[in-house]
Amino acid sequence: MLGNHGRGLTKALFTRPALALGRLGVTPNMLTVTGTVLSVTAAVTLLPRGHFVAGPLVLLVVLVADSFDGILARATGRSSVFGAFLDSTMDRLADGAVLGSLAAWAALFMPAGTLRTVTIVAALATIVLAATVPYARARAESIGATAKVGIAERTDRLLVALGATLIVGLGAPQWVLTTALVYVAIASFITVVQRVWTVYRQIQPQGEPA
Repeated sequence: MLGNHGRGLTKALFTRPALALGRLGVTPNMLTVTGTVLSVTAAVTLLPRGHFVAGPLVLLVVLVADSFDGILARATGRSSVFGAFLDSTMDRLADGAVLGSLAAWAALFMPAGTLRTVTIVAALATIVLAATVPYARARAESIGATAKVGIAERTDRLLVALGATLIVGLGAPQWVLTTALVYVAIASFITVVQRVWTVYRQIQPQGEPA
């Protein structure tokens, strides 16, 4: 939901910078790959070591800049099927790096006990569910349906997870991050169910009982 509301703001803020990059010969696909490399590098080098201030701040900046590729593609008329495919694929790599790094931190540094177990399980569950959410939409579109609904899109998931990570880095107890990851996992699951139900209703023959 946050992603939907933020698109108008990012378009207003970043259209001119994106066009400036375009005039320098930068392509949308270059921005997509560069953003993914930066995200993965920041995630795997900072988060597993407990750098919970620098890591989230760098990743949040990269997340905001992630909109540059789409803005540039639309503004210059260079949108393409391959570009959309590349962007979605690279997003999955970045998401997995962030959430996997948080699971690694919990396994390495949290005291043994229920809280560590829940944190690791929630992070791993979120990796799977975060990949299933966009898959459901893509699979729906492949059969002629639409599945853009849901309470937890990519921006929502990352902002909640990274926001909680930053709060812990600033001194909050570790259970704050655990709670955030559990929330993201549950919200992602609900989003998957919403999308499955939406597609089911679209393809259900008229007059046939659900």
